Amino acid sequence: MIDFHTHTPAWRTATWLGGAPFSADDFVTFMDAAGVDLAVVLSHDGLFDARPQANDELAAFVGQYPQRLAGFGTVHPRHPDAAAEVDRMMTVLGLRGLKLHPWLQGFSMHEATLDPICEALTAHRGILLSHDGTPPYSTPAQIAALARRHPTLPVVLGHGGLHDCWREALALTRETVNLYLCICGTPPYAARRILAEAPADKVLFGTDAGLSDRKSQDYAVARVAEIGGWGITEDQRHAMLVDNPRRLLARAT
Repeated sequence: MIDFHTHTPAWRTATWLGGAPFSADDFVTFMDAAGVDLAVVLSHDGLFDARPQANDELAAFVGQYPQRLAGFGTVHPRHPDAAAEVDRMMTVLGLRGLKLHPWLQGFSMHEATLDPICEALTAHRGILLSHDGTPPYSTPAQIAALARRHPTLPVVLGHGGLHDCWREALALTRETVNLYLCICGTPPYAARRILAEAPADKVLFGTDAGLSDRKSQDYAVARVAEIGGWGITEDQRHAMLVDNPRRLLARAT
């Protein structure tokens, strides 16, 4: 099983998201408890202060368990060295992709500054995962527009539209060849509909682990257990948890 949406602790940033300090050992203990074999880990601090140091710290965290953890770094698109930092992330640091959070980071997905960043990511066969589901800056349609500007770059909707935009996320995943949808915080009734109607090879799953106020990440374990009540087929489950994420990550090695 591959969890496509988790986070490091917030080591340097105080946020309303909370989160308890935890080690890579603690995190792998959570993964074992939830039956997760591999997790995509996203920077927490970098979403609030996108400095190279945040990517260094993420790389050090996932580097302790390279067979279990895959890191996606972050940049701020308006920083003049953002594309160069993507190059460094993917080569020197060995990260596998890029996480953007337009709502928290305060930029529009339509900005031209994103193009050289996406080109650098494409050149290294990386993956772009973006927060979605919270207007005004993080709607699925805005992210899909960026995906269409860069048709060979895999772009992942990190939350499947959440509660308010999941129908939009589903429609755009069906229409946009290189757009993928991660069910993460998406309500169960929406998850069932997405799995019934989205292209079978384009749905992923994430827990958002790392934002808990306890090392145990109990809420993330519960999100994995929740899948059993969705009423989906074994083929749908295996595609979402194994085949689809494995295929995407294979391109970024």
